[in-house]
Amino acid sequence: MSGPAVAAAPASDRAAYRETLLELARADSRIWCVDSDTGGLEKLFETELPDQYVDLGIAEANLMSVGAALASTGVLPFVNTMAAFASARALEQVKVDIAYHSLPVRIVATHSGFSAAHLGPTHHAQQDLAAMRALPGMTVMTPADAAETARMVRAAAYLPGPVYIRIGRAETDPVYSGEAEFTVGRAVELRSGGDVTIVAAGSYPVLFAVEAAERLAALGIGATVLNMHTIKPLDVPALVRAAATTAGIVTVEDHSVLGGLGGAVAEATAAHYPTRVLRVGAADAFCSRPGSHREQLKAAGVSPEHVVAAARAVVRGRSELDVHA
Repeated sequence: MSGPAVAAAPASDRAAYRETLLELARADSRIWCVDSDTGGLEKLFETELPDQYVDLGIAEANLMSVGAALASTGVLPFVNTMAAFASARALEQVKVDIAYHSLPVRIVATHSGFSAAHLGPTHHAQQDLAAMRALPGMTVMTPADAAETARMVRAAAYLPGPVYIRIGRAETDPVYSGEAEFTVGRAVELRSGGDVTIVAAGSYPVLFAVEAAERLAALGIGATVLNMHTIKPLDVPALVRAAATTAGIVTVEDHSVLGGLGGAVAEATAAHYPTRVLRVGAADAFCSRPGSHREQLKAAGVSPEHVVAAARAVVRGRSELDVHA
């Protein structure tokens, strides 16, 4: 079990990713950065390694096709765009050019969930996990903080087949202090408790899960918290243990309640160890109100308060399917 930290300064997934990608590319000339005018990569990456950098401009469909073409020649491309565009505008190219051929293209999607809240529904990514996890052979991951982003990118660099990494935009508080283990497909237990299990993925959801567990402890309810950084392949053994040892599972995500982490956990437990699963995620609706990332999440139904309410409902044996304000 790795304990949560929450003491160091906030940090950005994007900054951690960029530094780690450059570190990997310095050591291996097969690692390329294929950009779509995301901003920032050209200053850091192109300046030092211009022969391993390509900027295609705002042309996400071409981005995926060029990434596939490079991968077919032995290059290990990291293609970069926003999550809303990687999973919608360019989905056909991801499916046909990359996934169909099982090519080792790493799709790094920034501005995930509501992290581009200020840009409106065109830039909100609340359906990308559902789209990507349905593609055969696609590994799908989302880190809990900047430090885990670095570990995730290193682990993903040489995985077989395509990978989708979903990262946030702005700085968030850290979940971990110091080094921690990271294995693709294996959840990290951040806290143990015998009454209910909270399964979370992504920066704010994991922070909300830890905060909710602390509030629940004050109410006499013990909660296990799992950081499910890999959505596919899912850590089914960890879910089976949770289902067998606690009253049920609450999932927390910065994604629609349909098809993301909550959907994956519900599918897995239904098949392997049926238990009550309550999903704390964005309601099945577009969010057009202004607000910050955290404000958008709360308005959509994702906050520590929502997690506490869902956990208490699980412990009490109530039968709500989803918990929203």
